[in-house]
Amino acid sequence: MGGSGSALRVCADHRGGINWLSLSPDGQRLLTGSEDGTARLWSTADGQCCALLQGHESYVTFCQLEDEAAFTCSADCTIRRWDVLTGQCLQVYRGHTSIVNRILVANNQLFSSSYDRTARVWSVEKEQMSREFRGHRNCVLTLAYSAPWELPGAPCSEDAVAGGLLVTGSTDGTAKVWQVASGCCHQTLRGHTGAVLCLVLDTPSHTAFTGSTDATVRTWDILSGEQLRVFREHQGSVICLELVNRLIYSGSADRTVKCWLADTGEHVCTFAAHRHSVSTLKYHAGTLFTGSGDACARAFDAQSGQLQRVFRGHAFVINCLQVHGQVLYTASHDGALRLWDVRGLPTPRPPPPPRKATVTRTFTKNKLGLSFLPFPPG
Repeated sequence: MGGSGSALRVCADHRGGINWLSLSPDGQRLLTGSEDGTARLWSTADGQCCALLQGHESYVTFCQLEDEAAFTCSADCTIRRWDVLTGQCLQVYRGHTSIVNRILVANNQLFSSSYDRTARVWSVEKEQMSREFRGHRNCVLTLAYSAPWELPGAPCSEDAVAGGLLVTGSTDGTAKVWQVASGCCHQTLRGHTGAVLCLVLDTPSHTAFTGSTDATVRTWDILSGEQLRVFREHQGSVICLELVNRLIYSGSADRTVKCWLADTGEHVCTFAAHRHSVSTLKYHAGTLFTGSGDACARAFDAQSGQLQRVFRGHAFVINCLQVHGQVLYTASHDGALRLWDVRGLPTPRPPPPPRKATVTRTFTKNKLGLSFLPFPPG
């Protein structure tokens, strides 16, 4: 069954639920974005809050932390950039006409997606929108970016990939691939029969993985637009995805995580100890950490599926988690950031050789749970 994890610290400074948690590339800071309209910076060294970021006029939907700047987006239709040392707001990016769902900072560009049915790219330093990507028929939920140097030998014109490719997922049931340099839609990925809630890119193979409310995971060639595979084992919406070591982990409203071979779509195993929807997951050093609507985080052996530890203490759904060193950080709709000791988890075994036969393993603990969809609360 797995033992219980011990909390090192509980940080309850926010006065509303925490919608997102981001770890800086250097691992020194954490950034939380909250329903209370603020973001907070935390030191990973001692768990102390080191800056309060105030300025948004509505709840913070998402955040991303870089080494020298923090980025937040909000239901107030804006994006803000902050100095991580002083907490001062450096830029406000205005232009979206509805809730900004997601942001992504890459290649010195800021990408955003919104309920206004558009995605946009901004110049980080100038506060100016560089390009608008318009074509989705409903809100744009998720996005991912592939830089030009990650697309060598692409079988399309150099101009098409000169600025890289942006992939967006929408509640209209499609994902779209955009040429960042021109703003043109390069491909529309059609096949899902429900909203696209999550996506990840495998840039070396030019492949996108999308998860949907139609309970499937689908893989696509982002250059040709061809649908490559459909993974159909889930019984509820696919809420989150993680790609690591040629394995895809998918978290679902059916209260399970499933592991698949990315190259073939073969179902490897099911992690089924959750009592509610799986809202977030993270792979770290051979361990798969999950957060759930049952207010618990869990640690599984990522190879065997064995439950190793349960982290109890939150009152509501865990929206996001991060792992750094020997500490697990969980952020919940109860407004708390909790730090957990993950020392003592078994060290990962070497991965087995590629398998030729289909073997499916299911680990079941309970059957009780309710559906949960990761749309920003109003």
